[in-house]
Amino acid sequence: MPINKKESLIYTSLMCFFMVYIMSVYNIVLEIGFSSQAFIGAWVSLPLALVVGFICDVYLVSPNAKGLAFKFIKEDSPLILKILIISTCMVTGMVICMSLFGAIMHNGLNYNLFKAWLINIPRNFVMALPLQIFIAGPIVRKIFRGIFPVGTIQDIK
Repeated sequence: MPINKKESLIYTSLMCFFMVYIMSVYNIVLEIGFSSQAFIGAWVSLPLALVVGFICDVYLVSPNAKGLAFKFIKEDSPLILKILIISTCMVTGMVICMSLFGAIMHNGLNYNLFKAWLINIPRNFVMALPLQIFIAGPIVRKIFRGIFPVGTIQDIK
């Protein structure tokens, strides 16, 4: 887990990239079926989705999710419990935000937007939470600490 603001920025960037791309592939597969076009479409839409996801994460979801999570986490809580609670709070917030983004991108701003958003939330949550806990989280933490061992990144002053 990141230990300062600079590490958090790098970690968030890696996690956003991983989660946004995989969730984009997932949503395109649900729409058109499994094919190479799902991977290509997700790659093409990645820049905008990554910017929106990063902004939502840093400025909206993370402060609120961590604030909520730390109401349940004690200082002496096991690391795995901290990871599970923070991940669940983060995924919930990000799914709400990015499901709205996806609904806008695929449906536009019309009368079907609210319905599409409400349909997307549970559909995305059932994929995003296990993806975060079992795949993205462990992979990104391993990559992050492999590239940046503890103490190698000095905090932003």
